[in-house]
Amino acid sequence: MTHNEKAEHLLRQQYHCSQALFGAFAEDFGMDLKTAFKISTCFGGGMHQGSVCGCITAALMVLGMALGFYDSQDREQEIYGNKKTDEFINAFREKMNGKIKCRDILGKDISKPTEMAAIRQEGLILQKCPRAINVSIEILEKMLEDQLKDKEESSINLEDLPEKDEVQNILKTISRIRRFRKNVNELIFSSTKEIGFIQFDVRKFKIINDLYGEKFGNEVLDFIIRGLKESCHEGQFFVNLRSDVFMVVTEYEEEEELVEFIRQLDGKINNFKNVKLQMAYGVYTIEDREMEQRQMEDRAAMARKAAKNNIVTNVLFYKEQFKDTLYNRKFIEENMQAAITERQFMMYLQPKYSIAKNEIIGAEALIRWHHPERGMIYPDQFIPIIEENGFIKKVDYYIWEEACRFLARCREAGVDFCPVSVNMSRVHLLDDECIQVLADMIEEYDISKKLLELEITETADNQQVSMKALQLKEEGFTLLMDDFGSGYSSLNILLETPFDVIKLDRKFIENMTVSNKGRMILEQVVSMADKLELGLLAEGVETKEQTELLQSIGCDQVQGYYYAKPMPAEDFFELLLKQKNAGGISKGGSI
Repeated sequence: MTHNEKAEHLLRQQYHCSQALFGAFAEDFGMDLKTAFKISTCFGGGMHQGSVCGCITAALMVLGMALGFYDSQDREQEIYGNKKTDEFINAFREKMNGKIKCRDILGKDISKPTEMAAIRQEGLILQKCPRAINVSIEILEKMLEDQLKDKEESSINLEDLPEKDEVQNILKTISRIRRFRKNVNELIFSSTKEIGFIQFDVRKFKIINDLYGEKFGNEVLDFIIRGLKESCHEGQFFVNLRSDVFMVVTEYEEEEELVEFIRQLDGKINNFKNVKLQMAYGVYTIEDREMEQRQMEDRAAMARKAAKNNIVTNVLFYKEQFKDTLYNRKFIEENMQAAITERQFMMYLQPKYSIAKNEIIGAEALIRWHHPERGMIYPDQFIPIIEENGFIKKVDYYIWEEACRFLARCREAGVDFCPVSVNMSRVHLLDDECIQVLADMIEEYDISKKLLELEITETADNQQVSMKALQLKEEGFTLLMDDFGSGYSSLNILLETPFDVIKLDRKFIENMTVSNKGRMILEQVVSMADKLELGLLAEGVETKEQTELLQSIGCDQVQGYYYAKPMPAEDFFELLLKQKNAGGISKGGSI
């Protein structure tokens, strides 16, 4: 993402203006977002007094990182820094029609409770602040580029500077992208041929970095750049936009030329030191040369993101329908924080049953999103997006707490026999914080760790699963392997990880119950679980025939629509009370 895109994304996640802008530049200086957010915490809303706009404060911090002095005796650099401060503020004031204070930009004073309420009610932050942020970034990037030119004119060879010099890296990157866009703009309006934008990235590049190290990841990027230099001729321009995202702009006469260019390029860059690199290519062919260049790039980006999620092909040409996907993503990202603060996310519970006892023996906590305007938004519409942008962590914590709150209520009502399992997303396998979060919740709601079970998908990385599982087991949690049989690593994970229960994936059940061979495999899995002293639960049980087959081979615990669909927590609580009072309950209940 560009600095503008990063900042707007953070603003819509409800970080204030100073955090959003400073956070957008954090990576450029080798700073993690958490640190950037902490540093810029106290400057939003004009230091919460409606004073100087937090965008100005954050921008000056960025300039300080790039151009500031650290030697108290360096008067020359101090004077230079003061000059750049005045230059930025004057440019900001000019572009913002003389306004530099938060209260003037918003038209209301954030420090006054009644006016703050009006700001929230009218949505003024998302209306007014993006312009201040974009203006700040525009000025910053121009000033940083000018700084680069000053250094070039003073005969400093930037290519010879140390790679670890983050400031120089960002200066070079900004200059490189601006030069690329200038060249492309000239090509668009001078060429008589068709023009195509090709944007691509490396699928699962983060995993490559994690597995082989950041140095290896940088070598991969250098390798790709060399491949681009060899593949591109005069009239073709390329640039490394960010990290593993690249853009090529080329003339062509027939679309087959673009496909062939991509095929040859992919053959050149898809293997580095015996590590297979999988690319995702998005292509946009210009229809209207008057369209803004950024829009052209955005359309190539939409196609790239669609290709990234396509299992059939790694090359997709832009289609208008990609906009719908983008708009949906934008809607999700703009509303996901409000969904938590306004409690739009709801915990649904799907019962787990014992076939033999015909009783509820537990439940799985699932999430639903009841939006006040859109109505029900199902997990498959928003989970992939919030997993990608990292918001899944907050959502998981939200559901974990809802589950703890529900278990505490059950204890008070005398129905504390029903454990609830919650899903643990991949992001938690890399974060030790989750263990403390779980411990704090359990202490706050005074519930047994045995009643809050943790489900980990079997498709997660083996090593990550094993390390985290061992820690969680030491803390006394019950662990369930979710989606057993959906991937290829199930047995390996079982060897290395102390799971208590394995959950058979619904597809596994469907496939294994349609033939004698499938039944034999299923029998062996049940036998294996018994010998390993593991609990076994079959998911996605939807028919009487499946239930009878599972019972006949010794699998007693089931979950699925044949017994009950996921239901609101209140409905499930009533179901538990009925079972407690009646001493048992038939499948499906009577809600």
